Amino acid sequence: MNKVKAHFKDPFSYLSIGDFISNHMDLNTIIVCIGTDRCIGDSLGPLVGTFLTEELFPLPIYGTISEPIHALNIDRKLNDIKLTHPNSNIIAIDACLGDHDNIGEVHARDYSIHPGKGVGKTLPYVGDASIIGIVDSSENNIFINNKIRLDLIFKLAKVITKSLFHSYQLNFSNK
Repeated sequence: MNKVKAHFKDPFSYLSIGDFISNHMDLNTIIVCIGTDRCIGDSLGPLVGTFLTEELFPLPIYGTISEPIHALNIDRKLNDIKLTHPNSNIIAIDACLGDHDNIGEVHARDYSIHPGKGVGKTLPYVGDASIIGIVDSSENNIFINNKIRLDLIFKLAKVITKSLFHSYQLNFSNK
C-alpha cells in the first residue's frame, strides 16, 4: 500500500497529491465524496464534491453539500453508484482523524477508505484509491468537538479539488 502526503500550507501540495492520484484515474473513474454538512469536521468530502461540481469537473461526482453521502445513506448510495457505474474505478474523498502533528495534511493513497472508523462506526470500505484530509486529532471526537475551523476544511477542500484537476490534466490534456 502506497501513499503520498502534503500539508495544505505548502503551495505545491496539490502537485504531489495530483501526481500520485493521476496513476489511479482514467476515463472510467468516478469521485465519491463522503461526509455531512451537519458537522464542520465531516464536511470536507461534500465540500470537495461541491467545488468539483461547480467547477465542472469532467468525471462523475457523487457527494456534495446538497446531496451528501453519509453514515445514514452510504449503503444505498454506494449500491446506486455501483448499478450506474458497474465497472468504474472509484476515488474516495473523506475527512479523517489523525495525530495532532498531522492536522492539515492531505494523504493520497492507493487503497480504499474506511469511513467512520475514527469515531467507531462500522461502514463499508469505499474506493480503489482515496484522498483524505486530516481535520483533527484522533484524541478528540469529531462529532462533539467544535474547535475545528471551517477555514481549515475549506483550505483542505481547495487543495484536494486542485489536485483532482491536476490529475485530470496530466492524464487527458494531450489526448
